[in-house]
Amino acid sequence: MLATFLNIFKIPELRNKILFTLGMLATYRIGFVVAVPGIDQKAMGAGVPQGGGGWGDLISTFELFTGGNLTQSTIFGLGIMPYISASIIFQLLVTVIPSLERLQQEGESGRKKIQEYTRYATVGLCIINAVVWMRYLGDQGFIFPQFTGLWMGMSFTYMVMSIAILTTGTLFLMWLGEQIDEYGIGSGVSLIIMAGIVARIPHAAIYVFQNLRMQGTADRAAMDLPKILFLAVMFVAVVAGAILITQGQRRIPIQQAKQTRGRRVYGGQRHYLPLRVNHGGVMPIIFASSMLIFPGVIFGFLHNLWPNAFFSFLRESFMRGDYVYTLSEVAAIYFFAYFWTTVQFRPKEMANNLRDYGSFIPGLRPGKRTADYLEKVMGRITYVGAAFLAIIAIIPSLVAQSLQIPYLVSAFLGGTGLLITVSVTLDLVQRIEANLIMRNYKGFLGAEGPIKGSRN
Repeated sequence: MLATFLNIFKIPELRNKILFTLGMLATYRIGFVVAVPGIDQKAMGAGVPQGGGGWGDLISTFELFTGGNLTQSTIFGLGIMPYISASIIFQLLVTVIPSLERLQQEGESGRKKIQEYTRYATVGLCIINAVVWMRYLGDQGFIFPQFTGLWMGMSFTYMVMSIAILTTGTLFLMWLGEQIDEYGIGSGVSLIIMAGIVARIPHAAIYVFQNLRMQGTADRAAMDLPKILFLAVMFVAVVAGAILITQGQRRIPIQQAKQTRGRRVYGGQRHYLPLRVNHGGVMPIIFASSMLIFPGVIFGFLHNLWPNAFFSFLRESFMRGDYVYTLSEVAAIYFFAYFWTTVQFRPKEMANNLRDYGSFIPGLRPGKRTADYLEKVMGRITYVGAAFLAIIAIIPSLVAQSLQIPYLVSAFLGGTGLLITVSVTLDLVQRIEANLIMRNYKGFLGAEGPIKGSRN
């Protein structure tokens, strides 16, 4: 392993890509100490809720998905989420709008045009998010008095300035991600999200150290040695499970038809069509977690307007860790897993491509029979993949509730953050390994070859 890391820096091109990527990520993290002017950061840090349902879950989830930091209101406070949202919107629109679908099929020029539309949509989403966030800060009294006014609790000039700052911050992060894609290594946007998640590790470690108790104590929130060992074992097990579900595939045997040209026979090779067990990636958990935030916010708002036992029960039922919330999250993950697979996986198109290239699945006729078989197989493996996702998603809440530890620590035992980190890390390792093998260097696994599932 050490020799592999040394080989990375022996290749000038690969070394420059890695250093450039690290430099861009360092620039991204520097932006978190540059605050938006006019906001009382101390009052905001103490007043913005973190967890506990409602707005607290909404803010915590937003920070986790984007790498943003709304509790300090920095220039990168919105994170990269508007760009991600715009990208997801256009991925879905491509499947339902024929003009966009034709544009995507045009090749590189069509994809660049869709990317241009995505950037315009990102600007619009940034403005909407910035207006909502600044309105929230004005209502909470986190803005200094000299910047307040009658226009949504602040002066018009300050509102325009703050919206421009937050929007520019997100657009700058979008530019950083594109620069990493072009001149660095790995997926730029994914690395930015992962950097925001990994940056939470020191805070979790500090909490564990501050609450460490070497001897038994009656305080359930204390971090004694058995609890720390349990968390360490759980972390290793969940990471192994996340790698398994990320790399898991169902390989469908494909036979290429033989073709006779003159006296020679071409084709006839046997290969495999890999179908990912977790075809939707981390998207089902993101959609499910985002959807379940709003019932808590809505019921909390109704309870504040009309306090009664019914709205209080509904508000508490949709707090993270509650039985109703957990069941709803599992059901939502299954729904969005099948939804995302239905949108992204196209068995008819895949069957037609196999037929056009002269390949077929043994025992099945090309065309409709092949498409029906692929759809049936994908439906079965999606059920298993959704079950793994549901287990990984609910582990942090169960551990946090049973061991009485904050979600800041238990979040690293599963959920969206862990899946994003594992997926991005695997992709980065595979790209580095491909560069090493291409230049006749051994990869991370030495003579055993590339990571299983990285190439087929």
